[in-house]
Amino acid sequence: MNENKKANRIIKKGSLILLCALYIGAGINHFWHPKTYIAIIPPYFPNAKFINIASGILEIIAAILVISPYTRKLGTYLIIILLIVFIPAHIYLIQMKGCISQYLCTTELFAWIRLFPFQFLLMWWAWKTYKWNLKPYGRAGL
Repeated sequence: MNENKKANRIIKKGSLILLCALYIGAGINHFWHPKTYIAIIPPYFPNAKFINIASGILEIIAAILVISPYTRKLGTYLIIILLIVFIPAHIYLIQMKGCISQYLCTTELFAWIRLFPFQFLLMWWAWKTYKWNLKPYGRAGL
């Protein structure tokens, strides 16, 4: 294997490992710092505590699914769906000028950046990482 292919393979596998670590960490963070996540859930959604717990569990499940080539596509879809479902929370943060509570207060500019382009870059990254890590002899997963 030439050096360029080897470097590309390392980058692609590194992206996969980083993606998994990010979503496992984010999922755990829902339980470690629940007040931050509950604060960003718009008040028109009922039962913010349940939404926070479900989101954390689903992020962890998505990350675990992405590990295996046989469930990677399902895990990628779950990550993208979660990122879409989280958009109202980012819009709510923008509507509140970046400051929702003592647990979540940032600049309005950062609130906008979290939605555009960051949320969409995360979706692209999840999909690209899935595509990069297909088996060379065929498409693994669902």
